[in-house]
Amino acid sequence: MDNYHYIIAGLPELTRDRMPGDIDTDAVIGEIKAQCSAPDAAAIGLLERGHIANNLTEDFYREALSSRNAFIRRWFAFDLNVRNAKVRYLNAALGRESSRDVIDIRTGEFEESRQLEAVLSGSDILARERGIDDLYWAKAEELTLFHYFDIDVILGFIARLKIVDRWLKLDEETGRQMFRELVDEVIRTVSNR
Repeated sequence: MDNYHYIIAGLPELTRDRMPGDIDTDAVIGEIKAQCSAPDAAAIGLLERGHIANNLTEDFYREALSSRNAFIRRWFAFDLNVRNAKVRYLNAALGRESSRDVIDIRTGEFEESRQLEAVLSGSDILARERGIDDLYWAKAEELTLFHYFDIDVILGFIARLKIVDRWLKLDEETGRQMFRELVDEVIRTVSNR
């Protein structure tokens, strides 16, 4: 049941004027999952589980990194690299052993390590969080580049929607701006195909 064209075209029809608070992220994701095949719904479920802090264990990452879906594998390899880098940064700041509390799973090269290091070295906590989420946003875009009507586009949309949702909870104005950017991007993608 590959309804990708239908699902992507059926994503919420949004405009710049629509208030992000009107969007129930969980309801949108639930509607998307209901239209997906079982393997695609499972990939979405895994992506959702990765946004719950208590789930981010070594077992979770092993499961994600062995997923049949390339987006999931690459997304969570990136996520693990970011989280491990943050832990190492905190360990250094606290004078602890650098490998303490790091999940030691090989994920391949971490191309964004220098960018993340620059973000982490900033003194403004909110700017650091925004910088980290900007890296996640860019990774979602990278992983869906040249994908138009497949599950990866949907997973990328959900990953970015989760970022917007997080910022709406932290800072409404920043969340609104990110939401508008996401909506504009989805509209451009659908319009250009």
